[in-house]
Amino acid sequence: MALKRTTRADPTMSMSSMTDIVFLLLIFFLVTSTLVNPNALKLLLPKSTGQVGAKATVSVSIKDWGEDRYTYHINGDETPLPFEQVENALKERLQLEEEPTFSIYSDESVPIREIVQVMNIAKHNHYKVILATQAE
Repeated sequence: MALKRTTRADPTMSMSSMTDIVFLLLIFFLVTSTLVNPNALKLLLPKSTGQVGAKATVSVSIKDWGEDRYTYHINGDETPLPFEQVENALKERLQLEEEPTFSIYSDESVPIREIVQVMNIAKHNHYKVILATQAE
């Protein structure tokens, strides 16, 4: 008794669903990569030739609004902090760090006295400071 199969299995596979998944993943990664932007504030950094290899976990941005008005932003946050709250915000974010380090991003037009005030916060709390510059 010889039984024969009436239908045969088709060995081919449709790749259309695989390409759909690849395109969805591509769109997902493109959208999420645009959300990751550490410097949300547009700053014109001073230029320098030396670069430091240390990594800072926290950043302080100083923006010049003219007429001796300066705003301080922690980690690129859009809402500015008054200078009196900068030290407490840094302490809160750096308290668990083994080697607390933060970087200062400031406009070229910000006077050095504003930058030195933030550096004095680091000196009083024994933090390391990196002054961010733009490569020449």
